[in-house]
Amino acid sequence: MSVPLPHPITGDSFPSPVPPGTGWPGDPATADTPVARTPAQVERLAAGAAGTGELDARVSVCRACPRLVAWREEVAVHGRRAAFADQPYWGRPGPGFGDPDGEVLVVGLAPAANGTNRTGRMFTGDRSGDWLYAALHRGGYASQPRSWASGDGLELHGIRIVAAVRCAPPANKPSTTERQTCGHWLDRELQLAAPRLRSMLALGSIGWDAALASARRVGWDVPRPKPRFGHGAQARLVTDQGREVQLLGSYHVSQQNTFTGKLTETMLDEVIARL
Repeated sequence: MSVPLPHPITGDSFPSPVPPGTGWPGDPATADTPVARTPAQVERLAAGAAGTGELDARVSVCRACPRLVAWREEVAVHGRRAAFADQPYWGRPGPGFGDPDGEVLVVGLAPAANGTNRTGRMFTGDRSGDWLYAALHRGGYASQPRSWASGDGLELHGIRIVAAVRCAPPANKPSTTERQTCGHWLDRELQLAAPRLRSMLALGSIGWDAALASARRVGWDVPRPKPRFGHGAQARLVTDQGREVQLLGSYHVSQQNTFTGKLTETMLDEVIARL
């Protein structure tokens, strides 16, 4: 761990990575939260989570993928961006964020090394988050259009955000094994959301594939052949209790897509309006 530095909102000092239960805004875990260190433990702890709060806590301390643990902590200690060198880095998996009773679930790819891996909140502190939360605010789901740090006052209504992979991966490319291991957390997200879920928004092809694979694993009816991803793509899923859930696809809010115009604000707004 590094020398403690002040949180940009609260001013409280934290080392990087941030130990669970030490007062970081929005930290769902405590020092007693059980830690998954193997894929089998991820599967067991995910299945045993009684609600999203418990699930978020267990996600946020996961250590089951050695390569991802090493990378996220290396960034938190030695790889901090110059603009954030005076701030502590979360350096742990990104828990879900938003309304625990939301009828809409957003599935992203993975935390950014200097975004969620720094702030501890999904899509917070980077350009991708700027785009997503501005759009969610325009769509009536977010209380404010900006998301720069945990504890900044942002609230989501009717929507919850999770990711296919919960740790920042090197080169933004999680391995197949890492995606499979993290899939157990997503499986439980779908099971907990199923009684009220109306729609899901998959950001990018990895989010799309992860949502479909998870839906199959938990016993939902998924069309065959597998629906193809595309911006504005739509698939009709049916839960194991017979509830219809609409899956919508959007190009990811990455800088590669937004800077080049592959994804525009209008395109994103149009998809969000269909949720």
